[in-house]
Amino acid sequence: MLAAKLKPLVQQIDQEGLYPEAVIRELGQLGAYDAAVTRPFGGRETGLAEQIEITRRIAGYCASTAFITWCQSTSAWYLQHAPNAAAREKFLPAVASGQLLSGTGMSNTVKHLADIERIHLTATRNGDNLIVNGSLPWVSNLGQGHIVIVAARVEDEGYAMFAVDCDQPGLTLKPCPEFSGYEGTRTFNVRFADVQVLADHVLAQPAQFKEFIRRIKPGFILGQIGIGLGVIDASLKIIRDSNLTHEHVNVFLDDQFDELKSELDAYASATGNMSALADTDQSELLPVLQARAAASELSLKATQSAALHAGAKGYLMRHAAQRLLREALFVAIVTPALKHLRKEIHALQNEKQAA
Repeated sequence: MLAAKLKPLVQQIDQEGLYPEAVIRELGQLGAYDAAVTRPFGGRETGLAEQIEITRRIAGYCASTAFITWCQSTSAWYLQHAPNAAAREKFLPAVASGQLLSGTGMSNTVKHLADIERIHLTATRNGDNLIVNGSLPWVSNLGQGHIVIVAARVEDEGYAMFAVDCDQPGLTLKPCPEFSGYEGTRTFNVRFADVQVLADHVLAQPAQFKEFIRRIKPGFILGQIGIGLGVIDASLKIIRDSNLTHEHVNVFLDDQFDELKSELDAYASATGNMSALADTDQSELLPVLQARAAASELSLKATQSAALHAGAKGYLMRHAAQRLLREALFVAIVTPALKHLRKEIHALQNEKQAA
């Protein structure tokens, strides 16, 4: 399916910002988002490691579409572990199957909890419902008929996490400035003006929020590694193909195929092991953060090596090496960005030393 239907669209996705909705929905029908979802909600229950491998295979063709896969499958991850059963039952089967498309707007919250920026959304009570105001600068995989999962500070209570229909009155999607890549992800500035959130849309209330974030954070982070692994796979293919004709000169470059492949295999294996722990809520956060940072670093190294191995052809805009460079940069910038990861890693290492 990927070779037949996604590969022919990659140039349009990258250069024209095509949002491949038909492919995204078909991927859902084929089980691209439900590996870590339990059977009662229509999932396959094969685990987070399988979900990461699916994302990896998609990223080997198009990291933009793999990022949408992460948005969708991570929304399912949130819902699977949501303490509010009403929200889980309302949304999870449709999100896991791709029938309902979902953005995850948790970047601001994750950065806020790491003391990087202030929280952008606030909420007040209206009976059992919430009234939400504020804006998020960019959230992906949105559109008419989609939902977005976000969090807000609830007055005098803490934080709540909830799903909102993109068609909800008071919610506005504003176009973002053009990005250098990932334009085919339907990324918008999301503005909330007295948006009412019903009680059955709330995944976690303030009293549940801290434990809920602890539970879902490892999966949120590990899931992104699949994007990086696929980008590295695609880079290795360029290196291998380039060496068929230019190995006699490419041998003088740093970061050769065998070295990169060895690092990739080690990180992929470690990610699989950590994913099994995340499934059963036994994760240690520090190695998860370190693995995610390593995926960023190796993506940057592998894509640069691919472009150099390709030579002058790798500098052509239509060459895959150019797209991969921009895709890898996103892996290192998307929340948690490499600098964010290093900040949290530093804090946890200091805690361990002080203990």
